[in-house]
Amino acid sequence: MRVALVQLDIAWEDPIENRRRAERRVREAAALGARLVILPEMFTCGFSMRAAELAEPEGGPTEEWMAEVASGMDVWILGGAPQQSPLGPRNRAILMSPAGAVQRFTKLHPFSFADEPAHYAAGDELVTWNVDGLRVTPFICYDLRFPEIFRKQVDRTDLYVVIANWPERRRAHWQALLLARAIENQAFVAGVNRVGDGDGMHYCGDSALISPWGERLAGGAEQEGVFVAEVSAAAVADARERFPVLKDRR
Repeated sequence: MRVALVQLDIAWEDPIENRRRAERRVREAAALGARLVILPEMFTCGFSMRAAELAEPEGGPTEEWMAEVASGMDVWILGGAPQQSPLGPRNRAILMSPAGAVQRFTKLHPFSFADEPAHYAAGDELVTWNVDGLRVTPFICYDLRFPEIFRKQVDRTDLYVVIANWPERRRAHWQALLLARAIENQAFVAGVNRVGDGDGMHYCGDSALISPWGERLAGGAEQEGVFVAEVSAAAVADARERFPVLKDRR
């Protein structure tokens, strides 16, 4: 499967403009043959704590847009947005199929350093999605720092997706942790980060698609762009068979 990482410069707290920007990039990804197109965390607004104003209902404008674009371009779209829930606003990853079927994942670890838990309720469920036979496990930004949640899903995962608004000041951590998660779990890892500036923070991208062997297959820094590479369940199975580290877990 061809996977596209969409590295966006997100307009601060402007969902209409951000959906417009994202649509242009999804169209570019589809033209490059991508089947799964990945957008950053909170691509609709940036990492805003104005959750009460920005969180949309399930099935709201962003999901409607995702369904229309996914159907029209015949792609799967995975991207982040704040959503309402009975427990309060949630920071979510949303997967939309070309047929309009939606699935959701809630960030497990709100970023306490930025007071995110005061505005967004934490998730409590690990999920893995079937995307045309590829087993995809999503995480959101700060979740990347907790290796145990990746390992819990390793036996059912071909591709981990980490969508983020990860600032430049900790870019070395982002780069190192994406690589570590791929190597230690012998799986593909797609890290999709934003670029540009928002609320006084600078974001440098460094989106990357990494192989089960730790090879960087696609990605870029600093600038907006679409980065495409091939992934497959067979490549994951082959890596785990040829170098059976996971069989030695205790």
